[in-house]
Amino acid sequence: MAATTPLPIDAPAPLSPSTRVLLGPGPSEVHPRVLAALGMPLLGHLDPEFVALMDETQMLLRHVFRTENRLTMAVSGTGSAGMEAVVVNLIEPGDKMLVCVNGVFGGRMVDVAERAGAQVTAIERPYGEVFDPEEVKAAIHRVGPKLVGIVHAETSTGAWQPVEEIAQIAHEAGALIAIDTVTSLAGVPVEIDAWGIDAVYSGTQKCLSCPPGLAPVSFSPQAAEVIANRKTKVQSWYLDMQMIQRYWGSDRFYHHTAPISMNYALREALALVVEEGLEARHARHLKNHRALKAGLTALGLSYVTAEGHQLPQLNCVRIPDGIDDMTVRRRLLSEWGIEIGGGLGPFKGAAWRIGLMGHGSRPANVTLVLAALETCLRELGHPVEPGAGLAAASEVYGSGGVVGTGR
Repeated sequence: MAATTPLPIDAPAPLSPSTRVLLGPGPSEVHPRVLAALGMPLLGHLDPEFVALMDETQMLLRHVFRTENRLTMAVSGTGSAGMEAVVVNLIEPGDKMLVCVNGVFGGRMVDVAERAGAQVTAIERPYGEVFDPEEVKAAIHRVGPKLVGIVHAETSTGAWQPVEEIAQIAHEAGALIAIDTVTSLAGVPVEIDAWGIDAVYSGTQKCLSCPPGLAPVSFSPQAAEVIANRKTKVQSWYLDMQMIQRYWGSDRFYHHTAPISMNYALREALALVVEEGLEARHARHLKNHRALKAGLTALGLSYVTAEGHQLPQLNCVRIPDGIDDMTVRRRLLSEWGIEIGGGLGPFKGAAWRIGLMGHGSRPANVTLVLAALETCLRELGHPVEPGAGLAAASEVYGSGGVVGTGR
């Protein structure tokens, strides 16, 4: 067969993405030091310098997860790869798994577990609500699962789920517990050892303020023993912890070519978290959330998430009657360069998700989005007292306490 000549094309112009203020559910704004790390010279994935960086990254991840777990590392993939890594390594075909679903990502965990061959039982709460430990306890006693899965910070609703008591209930019944901290890690307290969590996964693109591409995970000694004693191969070759841990452990056995630049970026992002201090970082997220919430309330907006369970870093608010979702979001993007997120599931077209994550959790971003939203709402006929949102936020900032700048 004769070779064909490719059609001629013009060389594309150099890449030049627009500058955005990323205030959606992720990715979040990235610190300049993290962006600079991405451009550093590549090392080989078995180079002694890169191996030392892997060791340092593991140490930093243990600090941020608040754990001594040996099996702690960054999976090469986004947060959903972290979810899949946890499930497929702990579940064998026929195993029972209980999943608590109160949003999109609990539902995704069900799908992943079913694909791994688990006998899945899902218990549900309406979007925006959280689970009571007693209802989880009743389900655990009814099902007798090997593994309980629950989302600590539901990105689709901004719901903040207490997990410590549920972990204790799971262990008393002889089950393992796995939690999703994709949106919570480095934004609110995550205490893996103190809470007795057996497996946890996260993502880099939320409160760590790193580009998406890696998924921090950690497994307790009990979970590691379950993995070591599997009767069947892990469903996914790529995510098989029995092989991956040999690369991240002392063997340095080749498994796959790690994304070198993303590991640089994660190391630098974790270093920034440690420099700021976890408590100070959590306090900064909370202060900026309170200012934003006060401003949104003054604009006549209310949260879809249950009071007392609202994530500081992910604010999910109802769109007022008569206001079109996309009209506002398109204008925010085109005129102010601000990205906020729309609702998912039953909240599609009915809610906005405003993220104040990591480096993006700054007073300047709070005041910018409040001013821009006020302009859009007022011009669309929503009754707003001029300057009310900014005044309310200013009251919070004027009440004392160090906010910080997002380092």
